[in-house]
Amino acid sequence: MSNLEQLHLNICSTILLNDQIYLPSLEDIQYSFEYFPDIQISSCINYFSEEGKGHCHIYSYPFTIRIYPNIANNFPGGLFTCVSEISLFDEHPFEHEFFVRISRSFPLLKRLTIRNGKPQCGKSKNIRKFFSIIQYSHLESLNFETTHDDYIEQFLIDTRTYLPSNITLSIDYKSLRRVTHKFTRKATRLNCEKINYICLEKIRQLPKYFKNYFFEICMCRP
Repeated sequence: MSNLEQLHLNICSTILLNDQIYLPSLEDIQYSFEYFPDIQISSCINYFSEEGKGHCHIYSYPFTIRIYPNIANNFPGGLFTCVSEISLFDEHPFEHEFFVRISRSFPLLKRLTIRNGKPQCGKSKNIRKFFSIIQYSHLESLNFETTHDDYIEQFLIDTRTYLPSNITLSIDYKSLRRVTHKFTRKATRLNCEKINYICLEKIRQLPKYFKNYFFEICMCRP
């Protein structure tokens, strides 16, 4: 490759944790690229004991790919202006400061998926009123998958997150009903009034304030 002028890397791999004696570290990954001094390499590696898997992501910086998957708490940060879609997953809680870092690193984010079943720590809950409000100015789609209610509150309570108008929300109906206090909660009303809610569940009887709580509702029957 004598005429090669640029090399962009984006390597995502999954490791099954089957009682391995040795698992690669970040130092091992960086050492593998020591013979490429002109390429700025960043990497993340996470081992999830509950899931029984390890996720490794190696990429050259600046990052030129549209999608950045499986971001965990040890995300190294940076500026990713080409990325419009990300997914977040960890077996440890995502605190408010983590979402601040995400919003700053992905200023043109359009699609966001969150999967985390662990509640935020009690300390963060007690000082929520002092949090800075996070803005996702270009967000179009917000998807919660097997997610603790704390993260739904993180995005729907208006003193924590400012959502843009006409955003599509995908979420379990029962979780949404709990967080919004049966669609009567004032703290979540401002953001919900901007949301196009896609309801996939079959609901026998709609709550009294359900239809007036969102900008638009699509009742999709399975």
